[in-house]
Amino acid sequence: MAYHHLCSSPSTLLRDPHSLPVSPKPKSLRASPVSLKPVPFSFQSKSFIQATHVSLQETQNPQYLNGKTASSSKSSVWVNPRSPRASRLRQFTYDSRYTSLLKAAESLDACNPNEKDVLAVLTSLGDHVSEQDAVVVLNNMSNPQTALLVLFHFRKVLTKTTREVILYNVTIKVFRKSKDLNGAEKLVDEMLQRGVKPDNVTFSTLISCARVCGLPNKAVEWFEKMPTYGCDPDDVTYSAMIDAYGRAGNVDMALALYDRARTEKWRIDPVTFSTLIKIYGMSGNYDGCLNVYEEMKALAAKPNMVIYNTLLDAMGRAKRPWQAKSIYEEMISNGFSPNWVTYAALLRAYGRARYGEDALNVYKEMKDKGLELTVVLYNTLLAMCADVGLADEAAGIFEDMKNSGTCKPDSWTFSSMITIYSCTGKVSEVEGILNDMLEAGFEPNIFVLTSLIHCYGKAHRTDDVVRTFNRVYELGITPDDQFCGCLLNVMTHTPREELAKLIDCVGKANPKLGGVVKLLVGEQNDEGTFKKEALELFNHIGSDVKKSYCNCLIDLCVNLDLLERACELLGLGLSLEIYAGIQSRSPTQWSLNLKSLSLGAALTALHVWINDLAKLPESGEELPPLLGINTGHGKHKYSEKGLATVIESHLKELDAPFHEAPDKAGWFLTTKVAAELWLESRRTPDLVVA
Repeated sequence: MAYHHLCSSPSTLLRDPHSLPVSPKPKSLRASPVSLKPVPFSFQSKSFIQATHVSLQETQNPQYLNGKTASSSKSSVWVNPRSPRASRLRQFTYDSRYTSLLKAAESLDACNPNEKDVLAVLTSLGDHVSEQDAVVVLNNMSNPQTALLVLFHFRKVLTKTTREVILYNVTIKVFRKSKDLNGAEKLVDEMLQRGVKPDNVTFSTLISCARVCGLPNKAVEWFEKMPTYGCDPDDVTYSAMIDAYGRAGNVDMALALYDRARTEKWRIDPVTFSTLIKIYGMSGNYDGCLNVYEEMKALAAKPNMVIYNTLLDAMGRAKRPWQAKSIYEEMISNGFSPNWVTYAALLRAYGRARYGEDALNVYKEMKDKGLELTVVLYNTLLAMCADVGLADEAAGIFEDMKNSGTCKPDSWTFSSMITIYSCTGKVSEVEGILNDMLEAGFEPNIFVLTSLIHCYGKAHRTDDVVRTFNRVYELGITPDDQFCGCLLNVMTHTPREELAKLIDCVGKANPKLGGVVKLLVGEQNDEGTFKKEALELFNHIGSDVKKSYCNCLIDLCVNLDLLERACELLGLGLSLEIYAGIQSRSPTQWSLNLKSLSLGAALTALHVWINDLAKLPESGEELPPLLGINTGHGKHKYSEKGLATVIESHLKELDAPFHEAPDKAGWFLTTKVAAELWLESRRTPDLVVA
């Protein structure tokens, strides 16, 4: 293709048989004689002057100065390259001409964009300017304003051009260098009005100009015009369009071209690979992101920082911090140094996945390098600290943010800090942050007020809970499911004599929930009504809060010694699939999985499971060789007490033969023989929950 990807080096100006010959830049004359044949002026020879044999007819013909070769006579003589004659002859070569053309291009870029100044520079080229000279000058310019005047001048003085479109193409290139797509399009309009037909290079230059200008829709527009002018895109253009279609939002077309690229083995640039990774990431196909990355490496294409950062961002959104860490380590091993974008992607990845230690290490490294964080990154860190219970670390980050001089806490910042302190019941700290928030001009939102209620409830300040509840309505805020769930959770920590104060609040915020709580606390023996009301409640609330509501209601039943009601709620939760996988059976082991339950719900599930085991002889079913209880091995993020500790203590009270497994944290195991002996020793049909 002619003039494809024109660049400043003359060796890449022309690539097809129709292109004009342009001599390369001058090289050293220190070469030994090799032939008496005249050397043709073409791009196939890297350096004309490397051969020190000069045809006499070439040097004597004045037309040589116009870029034309003379007679093809074979007469030639050898000239010593160190002789004065060689120096004089060298002045007549096109290499010398090329140097003067480059200087003219520099002068044209620097001169004022008016016809007088431009003409003054062009006059220095002499009266015999060739089409080849015009191409070299325009191709090496970078000022689109003067380039237009130069183009118009060359059109006037050139009596004959081989392909006028070439002059337009190199001028369009100047607009691409300046990222001026509008100017390039105007030039194309003028070209069409003059009857000059665009070629593949015209379109590929316009497409690449649109890409560097960040206008993918324009790139698509020009690409889809190519068939109208009888132009067929080449592999490079097709590859570029993968990126353009992806950025323009036409994912299907981008992926279709990518499939074709893999089949036909097109060369794809790193920018396109980056776009493909973004496409897969935005669609949630994170395995697709990794596949593109692996295919890129298989093609021996080297990833750059953009690729690495795009991958890290995708793995962060996928909540795959382990893969983000692996990609980061590979990036470092390949000699790349992390930049701000890298650190930001890692912070988001580790923060979203609650990788506290890794996120804090990244934060420390950024501080050590003097890199500033944005408000969003500070908030990501603080939200992570709130979720994993890093109260002291959050306090330090909050102080760093206030002292940064570039970031001011926003409503999300204050909300995270209030959440952190509320979970530990630090009332004075919560109230201090709230005052700071009000002074900064932020009104508390539903999240802040929910945290306040949680804090006062944890501190057993029921009256402050009620006062905060009333403030919600004063601010015109409608309580949501999470807010009502927080009220319900506070009730599980409230003394029985103060429950009435909170029941009124719950009933006002959510009448259906209030009705269930009143039936539960009232200890009325209307089993059918309670189940019906509870079922209506669970069908009414969002799926994201069903488990927390059910856990809290069961906890409340356990606190009030309402074991039967707790069992009813557990059964309802199982039938509605609020709880899944609590019991599992295999030929060798039966297990009770409690790690997703609250303390009260776990104790209730344990009670039901033991009773079911005790009834096995009646059904003729036998126990497996091993029985296990899985509590998980973690503790509550804001408490020293974990579920395993509570269950272990309760099993000891029951004198149950379950013992903690040394090689499986959070598991309590027993054998069939030990379980049967223990169950046989239990004469009472029901287990009283302590």
